[in-house]
Formats: sequence, structure tokens, C-alpha cells
Amino acid sequence: MKIDGKPFRTIWVADDGWSVAVIDQTLLPHRFEIMTLADLDDAARAISDMVVRGAPLIGATTAYGVALSMRQDCSDSGLASACDTLIATRPTAVNLRWALDQMRTHLAPLAPEERVDAAYAKAAAICDADVEISASIGRHGLALIEAAAAAKPTGEPVNVLTHCNAGWLATVDWGTATAPIYMAHDAGINVHVWVDETRPRNQGASLTAFELGQHGVPHTVIADNVGGHLMQQGQVDLCITGTDRTTAAGDVANKIGTYLKALAAQDNGVPFYVAVPSTTIDWSIEDGLAEIEIEQRSPDEVTIMSGLAEDGTVRSVRITPEGSPAANYAFDVTPARLVSGLITERGVCAASRTGLEALFADGAGPTP
Repeated sequence: MKIDGKPFRTIWVADDGWSVAVIDQTLLPHRFEIMTLADLDDAARAISDMVVRGAPLIGATTAYGVALSMRQDCSDSGLASACDTLIATRPTAVNLRWALDQMRTHLAPLAPEERVDAAYAKAAAICDADVEISASIGRHGLALIEAAAAAKPTGEPVNVLTHCNAGWLATVDWGTATAPIYMAHDAGINVHVWVDETRPRNQGASLTAFELGQHGVPHTVIADNVGGHLMQQGQVDLCITGTDRTTAAGDVANKIGTYLKALAAQDNGVPFYVAVPSTTIDWSIEDGLAEIEIEQRSPDEVTIMSGLAEDGTVRSVRITPEGSPAANYAFDVTPARLVSGLITERGVCAASRTGLEALFADGAGPTP
């Protein structure tokens, strides 16, 4: 995708041939800066501090984190230590564990002196595969937007509601939930996006709005609680969200607030779709409510907000009384019964084990 007309991925090997460059998403939308990751600790901090975020991009950064670690210690113990460090950074997104499994399986049989080059090549392949997965999700999801457009009076926009950021900033390129939107816009379909602000980190207001604006897609930022009202008024044609972990039975763990949107969509007869890269499917679990660990992050993300001041500086302000405690649950689980369909790179299916296995008969995701 593009920023100020220049194409970017969210992660790439820097010009020196070994360090890893990422977009610092904690500074968007007010400042666009590139951060360089030089070692394993840099990669781990980038993930835990949400410099990079979104399940697919977390997986890609994890892969390059292993590659960076091999430059420091390419022994068996070094590989094991790197995997232990990275797995501890974020507990909910399954792509992190998937990427570690990919890297460990690829590197473990090799002689230590072969591991550095092999690690970088494998990480690059994981990134390339993620781009194709997102593009394929876009192509399959485009058909849903085309059908919605065909059902609308001529000239009226297709209104899509999103939650959080499942755009190209959450992946290596294209995005998951946004990929169909970008393809619809590029195909000349009149599409408009309702962008949930997505408290507490405001990833919708800061990231989704930023990237949609850069691509020229019409959009409107709304407070998180407006979505249900818009559905009641017939102003939402379909919802598309992303996912950080999807169970084998079709339950979806995504940014906190997704469950409430799904409830409102069901009550108002609005289709609720989830864009699911196969790398986010956790085939080992069935019951999302019982088996998915929900990350709890710092209360400061709830009590403190940052924004652009009139003097052009980015400042943080407290919005709660001093001393009031805050809880910060980062994700919730949307049961499969509330999901109209899962948009995967292999097609759209029912949110169920039967639906997923019809597309992924081997029960496995891609192997880059």
C-alpha cells in the first residue's frame, strides 16, 4: 500500500542487509517514522509495546526476531532462548506461536553456521506468503461487497463497518478485513467505511482512518457505541472485522468490543463477517470462551490518551480521576453463532469446524 504515494510494506530488511525496519505504529497518525530492529530484544519490545501489532504482522516480526537472534547466537540453546523470549510477548494472537513453529522447524535440523541465512530467507518467505493470503482474502471478500452493491439503489454507497485495525498496518500488506474494501474501491465500487475509534488504544481512529485516507477510501470515524445505532437506522450493509485467533469451531478472538458489534449486527439482520488468514486458526481448541487467554494490558491505556496539541506536539493527558482503578482487557471472544461467515484465503465458509475443514481439509495453514 502507499503512504504519500510511496509504496510500503510494514516490515522489511533495511539497506544494510540484516537489520529489520518497521513502521512505528505508536506514533501514527501524527508522525510517520521508521524504527530499526537490531537484535532479539528490539523485536520483542516492538511486539510487546505495540510498535507492531495485528496478528499477521506480529507473526512476521516474530520470524525476523528469530533471524536477528541467530546473528547473536545460532546455537541450539540460542534458538530455544529466542523462542522463549518471543512467545512471552503477546499471549492471544496465535500467529506468534505459528511463526515460531515455522522458524524452529526450519532451523533446528540445520548446522548452526547455516542458520542465519536460512532464518532470513524463511522470514522473507513468511512475509511474502502473508501478502498473498491478504490479497486472496480481498478477492473473496470483494464478492460480498459486489453483492451488497448490486442490492443497493444505483449510486448509493455500500456502507461497511469495521472494528480496530485489520488493515495493511496489521499485516505485511493489503490487510485482512480491509483488503476487500481496497479492492472494491479500486474496482470503482462506491464504498464507504464506518471506522470504530476502538478504545482504549484508538487503533481505528488512528490507524484504520490513516490508511483509508492515504488510499482515498471514503470513511467516517465514529465512537465505538455508535455502530448499533447505525445498524438500527439501516446505515450499515455489512460488518467485516479481523481476528487474532479463531478456534477450530469458528469462535473468534478479536479486539475488545467485537462481540458487542456482532450482537448488534444479529439483532438488526446485518451480515457480520470475519476475515481469517489460516495462520490465525488454532486447530487445537474448540471453545474460545473457555480456552483462549485474554491479554490484559496496562491500565494506563485506559486512563491516559494521547493526541496532537494545537502547537503541533503530541501530548498525553489523563482522562480519569487520579487514583481510580482501570481494567484493560485487550480482546473478547465472539461465538461462532454470531458470525455470518469467515473470509479466508481459500474462500468464504461457515463459522464452524465443518466449514473450516471444507476449505482446509488437512487442518493446517500454509507452509511458506
